[in-house]
Amino acid sequence: MAMLRARLLRLFLSPSNPIVKPSVLAGSSHRRSQRGFGLGEFRRGFSGTLVPELTTDDAASTAGADDEIERIQREFEEAKRNFDNIPEVLKEIPKMNPEGIYVNKNVRLDTIQVYGFDYDYTLAHYSENLKILIYDLAKKHLVNELKYPESCLQFEYDPKFPIRGLYYDKLNGCLLKLDFFGSIELDGCFFGRKKACLIADIVQHFVDAKLDFDASYVYEDVNHAIQHVHKSGLLHRTILSDPRKYLVKNSQVLQFLQKLKEKGKKLFLLTNSPFYFVDGGMRFMLEDYRDGRSWRELFDVVIAQANKPSFYTSEHPFRSYDIERDTLAFTAVSRFLPNEVYYHGCLKSFLQITKWKGPEVIYFGDHLFSDLRGPSKAGWRTAAIIHELENEIQIQNDERYRTKQAQFHIIQELLGKVHATVVSTERGQAYKKLMDDLNMHRRHCRDIMRSLFNSSFGATFLTDTGQESAFAYHIHQYADVYTSKPENFMLYTPDAWLHVPCDIKIMPHHVKVPSTLFKPH
Repeated sequence: MAMLRARLLRLFLSPSNPIVKPSVLAGSSHRRSQRGFGLGEFRRGFSGTLVPELTTDDAASTAGADDEIERIQREFEEAKRNFDNIPEVLKEIPKMNPEGIYVNKNVRLDTIQVYGFDYDYTLAHYSENLKILIYDLAKKHLVNELKYPESCLQFEYDPKFPIRGLYYDKLNGCLLKLDFFGSIELDGCFFGRKKACLIADIVQHFVDAKLDFDASYVYEDVNHAIQHVHKSGLLHRTILSDPRKYLVKNSQVLQFLQKLKEKGKKLFLLTNSPFYFVDGGMRFMLEDYRDGRSWRELFDVVIAQANKPSFYTSEHPFRSYDIERDTLAFTAVSRFLPNEVYYHGCLKSFLQITKWKGPEVIYFGDHLFSDLRGPSKAGWRTAAIIHELENEIQIQNDERYRTKQAQFHIIQELLGKVHATVVSTERGQAYKKLMDDLNMHRRHCRDIMRSLFNSSFGATFLTDTGQESAFAYHIHQYADVYTSKPENFMLYTPDAWLHVPCDIKIMPHHVKVPSTLFKPH
């Protein structure tokens, strides 16, 4: 690292013009969003058109400020000349593994005796066709049952618009992307959006038609439609009618479960989905690998329609489910029998029956609130399954992204030096020109980095300024570890110790080019 630091310093800092004053970053996004600045106002905040008239007493200090500005300008020109050399330097920074396990809290796998799994998006891998299906079914429900205009049936799902972890402002009808501190990201706010996700399409329709509407009603109706699609069984029946279109077969999931069983681990399935849907999906995904044996033999306990997240706080009793008759038994459940299926229940009864202690249990799920928040509070270890992780890490490893990220940090550093050097009374033409140039290059870097992920909202885990997003915050809060799919755990031995990285970062899968690499010693 010392050698890398030295090379970076030689590349970007002019030895004859060191700036030794302390630097501060130019305006945090947290402060900007609270004041409601748009992008245009953001630029004017650095390069306003009104320049105070200088007095004779200010002349000396202005000359000194101009000297400092000239030094920073030369440093910037030197950095731009060396931008093409950045990729060679960054090759020495290791790339992250898209299929790795990333650790927020230390986990000793040798102490984990029980592995629990959600079904949807955890054990079951779905194709992109599922999102289109949910969109179309919910759209039809809005028109047929809630009497939305028939023109809404023309809407089409656009997979390039939404990302995971967005927020909806029910008061104003805006889709928002928030940063780690809950502030709205610049350019991360959309009021309607043609060919977008359903809620944005509906808002766009009312806007285009110049109709008055309450944004909270739109939210409630769309949410109701999506809930109906799931709870009515319409979605489940459609998936099972053509499983090859929606489900992805994956032998590695089976290998992972079998490996755990061979090591003497206990396994349980805890899902909100009905048993017939889980059974149909598991049989389809594993039928080529089980030689006719039931997938239920892999699990010590199978619980369907668990009603998470209330499962973790309620006192609902377990009911034994009769697979043949599709009925629930009336007898009390005092123990879990092999090859049986149970409905409903609660965490309190689950722990009383199994005698499994919290710290020896790890639960895998994709939904941070309904799957992982309850277990984390109950003392279970938690593993978040984030399918978007692989693609985001692959982009972060890409030379184009790393190059623009390095350039972005260099410009941020120079902006900090300008603000640490020049006070408001010393802002002349040289200052304005430099600030315009720096801000232009920073916007260029930010736009390119955003476009590599998602042209509308950028990265799922990061804001355009390199801060972690609100979605990243919730992963950090509720997931002890996170990865793209459960079978990634096969890359580690069952007795491995998973440690938080020694170089402290909020999200351990991020590799950043810190501005400190470009500071003189």
